[in-house]
This record gives sequence, structure tokens and C-alpha cells, in this order.
Amino acid sequence: MATSEYINRNDPSEKQAGRFGSSVHPGHHFLSGHAFASKLMAVLGDAFIITFAFMLVLILKVRFFAAPGGIMSLRVLETHIYFLLFTGFLSPLLLVCRRYGLYRLAQLSTCLHELRLIVQATVTAGLLLCGGLYMARWDAVSRTIVILLICTTAISLCVWRLSLRLARYRKYEKGLDTRNVVVLGTNHLSSALGQHIMNNYRLGYRFLGYIAPLFNEHKAEIAVQEAVLGSMEGLRQLTRLHFIDEVVVAQALPTEHVILLLEEARDLGIDIRAISGLYNELASNASIEYLGGYPVTPLHRTRSRVFATFFKRVFDIIFSVIALAVALPLMLVIALAVRLDGEGTILYVSERIGKRGRVFACFKFRTMVKDAEKCKKELAALNERDGILFKVSNDPRITRIGRFLRKYSLDELPQFFNILRGEMSIVGPRPPIASEVARYELEHFRRLEAMPGLTGLWQVQARQDSSFAKYIELDTAYVENWSFWLDVKILMRTVLVVIHGTGV
Repeated sequence: MATSEYINRNDPSEKQAGRFGSSVHPGHHFLSGHAFASKLMAVLGDAFIITFAFMLVLILKVRFFAAPGGIMSLRVLETHIYFLLFTGFLSPLLLVCRRYGLYRLAQLSTCLHELRLIVQATVTAGLLLCGGLYMARWDAVSRTIVILLICTTAISLCVWRLSLRLARYRKYEKGLDTRNVVVLGTNHLSSALGQHIMNNYRLGYRFLGYIAPLFNEHKAEIAVQEAVLGSMEGLRQLTRLHFIDEVVVAQALPTEHVILLLEEARDLGIDIRAISGLYNELASNASIEYLGGYPVTPLHRTRSRVFATFFKRVFDIIFSVIALAVALPLMLVIALAVRLDGEGTILYVSERIGKRGRVFACFKFRTMVKDAEKCKKELAALNERDGILFKVSNDPRITRIGRFLRKYSLDELPQFFNILRGEMSIVGPRPPIASEVARYELEHFRRLEAMPGLTGLWQVQARQDSSFAKYIELDTAYVENWSFWLDVKILMRTVLVVIHGTGV
């Protein structure tokens, strides 16, 4: 569910407020960022598959193609010969794949085209290997192994790449791991590009709409007015409101306006690409990429957190599996106690707003009486928190076992299942409910740019603070300064919070 559904109350004129002129963070080169990280991950994946194929070839050679006594001769053969053989095939193959564009950030146009290039690259690397063996006169290397290596590698890489592509398509179809993109321009080319992105989910983009150039004041050449989110001068507000990842410039603008756009993009952390040929003076050394069938040139790329995010996810999975295994007996006892404490379900499932406004079902052990939400309005006058948050001391809706569970945060143990499902993280801002997000101001949406967490900076530093401003301040600080070591520090402090029983 898009976050914009919760902020329709805002005055549209306010969304367009703001001017260029924000501070610029130096050192962000447009060739750095997630492009490099994605390419490196692709190279490492291919290297692993090639290694697997080589090991499979050795097994096939021993099992089916060894001459009498061949098994023994293969075992005693000097290891360095096969190591050099593998290196002499792996390195050229990766270089040829790079030369054929198999590690470009943009996906290749069709699946068949990608598979054809893989086979072509493998055969080319195989021919180079054969030439090298002939020049070095390495008669000890079996021709059978070389042929098997070329064939097995080609098949393995094709299966690997095809599996990755199909897995991406399934995620994109569900709206997962997509990038939010807007088109800057309201001319015919902008409309065609927007329609192309919107009608092809396999590109991995979620098309949000158009941004009108600053100088034409929303006067569109074509009928895209209803899809215009705002003007270029309101980019900062639009980025926060719609979680924009990338802007594609499809209309010729004055160079000084594009420079201002790049400065704003550096500050906001969004990518900028333009239709090739529009701004050659700003991207003279940039490579040509393809957004579907449209050639585009990168003008700015953000810093990458691909590896950090990957390790955070791995840590979440490992930590959650261990925690569930250790806490399973305790969770069974809690479930029984909740069931015997009164009417109602064992688990309380509430819709929460996760990263970038996505709605998910958050699990907790039930700590309140049945129909507790209906009694909330009657207690509104007793709310001890300011702003959007809600808390009442000695809340009459909380059950006896529920009060104990909340004191030691045991009611949140089922959220480890949310973490395993990829809806939450161990550490992050707490997931709000929809009614809270509906009352957010524009700057509050910053906290939704991170995966919600089981614990966070606010929980360990100001859990008893009634100020909503402090709540937002700490969550925003976490989003802007996140690191793995910050997560470790928060986890260590969380242990102390749980032991001392400061939960509410």
C-alpha cells in the first residue's frame, strides 16, 4: 500500500513548496553506488557457478571417462596443473562476459539474448583456453576435460542466469524489490517512456508518475496532467512523500536546471538518468544503458549499501532462527498462559506500515482483553503521550498475563516470524499503525525509509519519554546514521532493557 494513501489530507500546494539550494555532499561520483555492488555480486555468482561446473567435470571424468588406472592417475596428477587450467578458463570467461555486457546494471532486453551471449562467451573463453594449452604444449591436460568444461559451464551458467531472472520476475510481479521511478518531463517522449515502464513490470520499476519541468509550470504537451505529481522545484517533498529512487529525464531542459537537479539528487540520495543525447556535456564518459527499449545515460548514482543490507539480512535470519529455537519452549508456555487467561486469540495480529509504506501483518502475543480497540476511544482523554502516540498507565484493557509479558517485552517474541518473512528486521524503527501514519507530517515519513525493527534506538534510549518529537528524532537519526555496529550497540542495550523490565 502506498504511503500517499495516508496523506491525502495534505494541501497539494504544500507538496510543491521548497526550492533548490540544499547542501551538496561532495565525492558522490555517478559511476559509484549500487551499480558497482550489483556488478560485483553478479561476478561472484558466476564465479561460484563456474567453480561448481569445474568440480562437476572432474567428477564426470573420473566416473565415466577414466581409462583403466585413470582414477589413480587423476588422483596423483599434480594439483597445480588443474589449478592453472581452472584459472586459465575462469579469468578469460569473466572478462569476456563483461565485454559482452552481461554485468551491466540494466537487464538485457530478452532472456534468449542473455542466454545466447552466455553460450557465446563460454565458447570464446574455451577457444582461448585451447589456444593457450596449444601454445604451452600442455599434453598432460585431457581434451575430454576441456570439452566437458566448456559444455558444463555453458549449461550451468544458462540455468543459473535463467533461475535468477525468473526469481526476479516473480518478485517484481508481487511488487517486491522494485525501484520507484518518476519521469521528468511532460512531452510525448515522457509519456511514451512512462507507459513503457508502467506496462512492463519485468523491468523492476514501479512507475509513480511525471514531474513537470520548473520552467513550464505544469503545462503538458499531452494528456498526462492527471499523472503529474508536481513540479521539479518540489522534488524534495515528492521524494519524501513517494519514496522516489530514481528520476529519468526525458525532456530537454536548460543545463543550469539539470545541474540544480543533480545537486538536489546528491542531497536526497536518488539516482538520475537521462535519455541518451540530451546532456552529452554532463555525461561525456558515461556508458549507454537501456531502460527497456530506451537508451539512457546515468548522470548521478547514489552510494551503495548493497553489501551492508545483505549482511544485515543474513544476520536477521541467523539471529531469528537461533532465537526461535531457544525461545520455543517459553513461547509454548506463554501461548498456554494467554489462552487460559481469558477469551480471545493467542496471537494478536495487527496491520502495520513497514518499509516504504508497505502494509504487513505484525504478530504479537495478545496482552489485552477482547475488543480492546473498541474501548480505546473511551480512554482517549487519559492518553499520557503527546501527538500521535498513545499510552495509558494501568490500562484496564491489559490482562494479568499481558502486563507481565509487556513488562519484559515477551509479547513481541512472535515478531521473529515477521523477521524471517522479510517484513521486519532485528533493529529498526517500530512499525506504526495506519492511523498514526495518516497523521504524519512530511518530515515524519523519513522513518519509513528503513525496515521496521523488533527493537530500536527509541526503545533503548527514550522508551518512557512521552514526546512524539523525541520518538521521531531518534528514529530519523537511526535511518540517517545506520551501520552494523550501531545495530550491535542497540542489541546490547536491549538486553539490559529487557532484564530490568522497563517495558510498558
